[in-house]
Amino acid sequence: MSEPGRAVVPGPAGQALDPGSPLVDVRNVARTFGHGSTAVHAVRDVSFKIRQGELVALIGRSGSGKTTLLNIVGGLDSPTSGEVLVAGRNVTTMAARERTMLRRSTISFIFQSFGLIPMLTAAENVGIPLRIIGAPRAEREERVRLMLSVVGLDGHARQRPNELSGGQQQRVAIARALAGQPQLLIADEPTGQLDSETGRQIMRLLRTVVESEGVTALVATHDATLLELADQVLALEDGQLTER
Repeated sequence: MSEPGRAVVPGPAGQALDPGSPLVDVRNVARTFGHGSTAVHAVRDVSFKIRQGELVALIGRSGSGKTTLLNIVGGLDSPTSGEVLVAGRNVTTMAARERTMLRRSTISFIFQSFGLIPMLTAAENVGIPLRIIGAPRAEREERVRLMLSVVGLDGHARQRPNELSGGQQQRVAIARALAGQPQLLIADEPTGQLDSETGRQIMRLLRTVVESEGVTALVATHDATLLELADQVLALEDGQLTER
């Protein structure tokens, strides 16, 4: 049964977890680019767990390996060694098609550059994941309306990206990421192109949607606001987790 206020959207369901099992389990993950003396060790023996419903901040300087680690967790890249389990499934052993299906049903992404399609309205952008999984029109429209309401853009459904501010565009991107009811939301510097006040608003919104939508979030950020809101903070330095 769906939670109150949440539209039922058909599609591949994530694997059920045993109570207490982590949604994300990263085990001794390493990622090396190149070979020999020119090899770049982007991620080095990283292990951590994220429980369902947590908001986790991943911090570190540019070049510390944050984006590489996010890509591995999200199945966009493969580790050189180690493994990643998401919703009880081993992402690192999946075929390309299985990873694609996982990203449709279980994992969703928010990027620094928003990634909206310019010729589509806000509502049409939010509805893209639902069209991909073949949600019926009525359910799709209900979910789009709900998500635009959640991010505070009820009155902007018909506007195109160039008619919206940067903060509003990122809100649309968040609504789109949540439209398919993912279990895991991965965000890579979602406030990187926003001013500090708008960035704080987006970070607070992420905290709100984690609670209201029951989603788990892993967010790479330089924004100190999120550190105050996060359930867990992971600090990455030269590809390794360090104590804070």
